[in-house]
Formats: sequence, structure tokens, C-alpha cells
Amino acid sequence: MEIKWLEDFLCLVDTRNFSRSAEIRATTQPAFSRRIKGLEEWVGTTLFDRGTQPISLTPGGEKFRPIAEEVLRRLYQGREDIRLTGKTAASTISFAATHSLSLTFFPSWIRGIEDRTGVLRTRLDSNQVAICVQSLLRGECHFMLCHTHPSVDVHLPESHFDSIRVGEDRLLPLSAPLSGGAPSQPLPGSRTRPVQFLAYAETSAIGRAVEHLMAHRSKPPVLNRVFVSHLAGVLKTMAREGRGMAWLPESQVRDELAAGTLVMSGDESWTIPVEIRLFRSRDPLPAAAEDFWTSLAKAGGG
Repeated sequence: MEIKWLEDFLCLVDTRNFSRSAEIRATTQPAFSRRIKGLEEWVGTTLFDRGTQPISLTPGGEKFRPIAEEVLRRLYQGREDIRLTGKTAASTISFAATHSLSLTFFPSWIRGIEDRTGVLRTRLDSNQVAICVQSLLRGECHFMLCHTHPSVDVHLPESHFDSIRVGEDRLLPLSAPLSGGAPSQPLPGSRTRPVQFLAYAETSAIGRAVEHLMAHRSKPPVLNRVFVSHLAGVLKTMAREGRGMAWLPESQVRDELAAGTLVMSGDESWTIPVEIRLFRSRDPLPAAAEDFWTSLAKAGGG
């Protein structure tokens, strides 16, 4: 059994898609499938039901998941503790955050904290939410920052991870305006004029919140999915260029809303409130990271 097999397993648990997992794990789909099969042979049972769409865990897979998470967490946390023997490294607080929050939220948030605590030594790694989650699971960072919604499972069990709300945001349905200022892609759309939809990739937490909204509308929107990306910044650019409508974090589009280059495609009932949460392992962290968490908790998260 190889460590990368456990990482493959947890990646597939998160994406429920072989091709997407292979892309994240930087390998081909056949090679990735062989590694999952090798893990199943080592465990002695099938871990994934490949007959469902998306694929799902078998009862054996459900039992194996917390074991894989615990093994990797302890292994990588131990490695990180050994690496942090130098004074400079030990005092560095490391974060993993989604691309949109890295660009728009993190700089002002950490500056506000430093106004109270003084300048901190920090490191930020920006990536897709699935990779950020894996980074925290492996102990490669102290904290993980992402958007959350009640409908979205970020696959960080409360028995081993804690979180605190550090901000709020809203996902707004936006499109470029027509010459008179009306949205070019008004919701809910119709059969004769569907909304040209710029969608998030299936592994996106924001995307899952959007899908939840649409699934629970009494009158679902009529959408034509014309483009997919896991990056909100890419969807924003496409929407601004008149290519369609996307649900975008309000924190990322304030300038566009003020300038009128993006406008609401629907009323307030189409907005999605989300939280920005900071996650950590319940295992002890280095002193600098623990002090940061304590000061954050005392300040109510911000």
C-alpha cells in the first residue's frame, strides 16, 4: 500500500469523479483508476460504487474513509512538526485558501488582525477548494479558508476539525447590461430564451451552493450551460464580456457593480448567502498558530 493511494482515495471521495480526480492528482485517468483498484485490493473490498452518478462510497468505503483521513493527518502533521524545528519556520502561520478569497478577502482580513496583534509571519497557498481541503487533511497548512453553505459538505468531520466564521458574503446572479441598463441574461429564462449560464466546475463549493438553490426553487430557472470553470475570476471576466450569467461572490465584484459593467440578473430571491469560515485540525498546532487561533476566537472571528 502506498501513501499516494490514500491521497487518491480522499480526492475521489471529494470529487466523486475519476477524470476530475486524475486531473487534480496530476495523472492520467487510467493510472488513477489503477491506483484506486490497487487500494481496493489491499483493503480487500470495493470502496466505490461505480454504478452511480456521481460515484458513491460503498459501506466498506464509508468505514475506510475516517481511517484514511486519520492516517494521513497524523503522518503529515508529524512531518510538519519535524520540519518546523527552525525558529523562523515555527513562527510562520500557514493558510490554504480558495482563489477568490486569496485575492479579495484574505489581504484585508489579515491586515485587520495585524492591526490588533502586530505584523504576523504568514504563508498563503491558493488553490481549488478540494485541494485546499486535502492540504489541511495532510497537515500541510495550519488553517484553511473557504466559502461555506449549509448544503455543502467540505468533508472535514467535526470530530477532528474545528472552524470559526470570519466573514459573510453573497453569491449574486450577474450578467453584462444591455444598452438601457437591463440585464442581458434575465432570470428565470424561458424555453424560447434560456439564460446563458456560466457554471462552476462540479468540485466547487460555490457551485454546489448554486446547484442547491436551483434544485429547490419552486420554479427552476431555464439555463443553457455554455461555459464551466472552477475559478470565480474567470466566470466574472466571461460575464463582463457578455458571454452569459454567473453567480459571483459579492466581495469580488464590488467595482464592477459600482461601474455598472455587471448588473443583477434577478431579484434578491436569487441571491445566496454564504459564510467565510476558517478551518483547523483539533490536533495541537505550533505555538504561533495556536496563539493566532486563540486571539481570533476571542475577537469573534475577525
